[in-house]
Amino acid sequence: MNRLSVLANRRMAAVLLLGFSSGLPLALTGNTLQAWMTDTGVDLKTIGIFTLVGLPYALKFLWAPFLDRFTLPWLGRRRGWILLFQFVLALLLTAMAFSSPTLQTEMVAILALLVAFSSASQDIAFDAYRTDVLREKERGLGAGISVLGYRIAMWASFSITLIIADFIGWKIAYLTMAGIMLLNMLGTLNGPEPENPGKAPLNIQEAVIGPFREFFSRQGAVILLLLIILYKVGDAFAGSLTTAFLLRGVHFTLTEIGVIYKALAIGATIVGALWGGLLMTRWSLFRSLMIFGVLQAVTNLMFMVLAWFGKSYALMILVVGLENLAGGMGTAAFVAFIMALCHHNYTATQFALLTSLAALGRIFIGPASGFIVEAEGWVIFFLVTTLAALPGLWLLWLMRDSVKALDNSASSE
Repeated sequence: MNRLSVLANRRMAAVLLLGFSSGLPLALTGNTLQAWMTDTGVDLKTIGIFTLVGLPYALKFLWAPFLDRFTLPWLGRRRGWILLFQFVLALLLTAMAFSSPTLQTEMVAILALLVAFSSASQDIAFDAYRTDVLREKERGLGAGISVLGYRIAMWASFSITLIIADFIGWKIAYLTMAGIMLLNMLGTLNGPEPENPGKAPLNIQEAVIGPFREFFSRQGAVILLLLIILYKVGDAFAGSLTTAFLLRGVHFTLTEIGVIYKALAIGATIVGALWGGLLMTRWSLFRSLMIFGVLQAVTNLMFMVLAWFGKSYALMILVVGLENLAGGMGTAAFVAFIMALCHHNYTATQFALLTSLAALGRIFIGPASGFIVEAEGWVIFFLVTTLAALPGLWLLWLMRDSVKALDNSASSE
């Protein structure tokens, strides 16, 4: 029993450290890089074009089969790739540190694109490793712990980097992040191998076709895909204009939003993900998805109350806190759901495809939000976001037997 406890701790520690490693590079090619370019006088048009360097995160499913098919000669099929990309990221961040956005703009763009590609590739391998290494009852808690590591890393790579840059300079700031990325390799080296790592596809053709063939061989596969698209839609719909609502709808200042909303949202999301993960160690996957999904919908209604009453610090703290708490719980359950759907032979490809599919709902529903607010106002908008959550909950109820079967099934074995 003690040995099992130690192994569980090693699994959770690895997920925490690798979640941190996964979150660290994102801001360094996003908001942090924008701050560096703005600080050194790069024009806004160029800064706007640089947002395209994040494209690999949306397209990572294209090369995920390659990571499923091939195993490097160290640390197994998943950790081997993670270690390689961590080392490459440290080298690329070091190269960025010795570059200048004003004098070597094209070089910085190429390096940033390579960082984004390597970071997205690390994410592919990490998502597959987390799915393979965690046992069924650990998935929710593991998802919450990885969110904790990811959020801490995003905060560090933005806030800490900016503070170092302000006092010492951008070169030292990026070198510091490169050093931290090297340290992350210790987490990879110390992580345990999955108990059921699955079998690598025999060739690239199987690595590409196999994940689709395996998934669509399941009963109700198409409805499961619709459920993945719709489960978080209501939550994402409301989140698409939350900042605009707080600014224009109830007239909070930028400082108030920055200090209260952002800090509270991050903290509540982390607490929600961890709390949801802990509850999932005792609850079934279906029960967790349903309860957390209902909470996500209900907290959207609370924004209607804030819209009715107008500016209120107490109400804003209550609404934002509960909404992000429920969102974090829903995220833990949703990630655990996707992990449960993945077959161990094709974890990298299936996880990348399913998470890309999940983003479709957020992408296509977002543009409608502004039109609804302009036509009907904020109260009706948040009512619509609540109604948008209902189809996902209905599909979840419709597929309850399939979801319940995932708790004891070998669908991913």
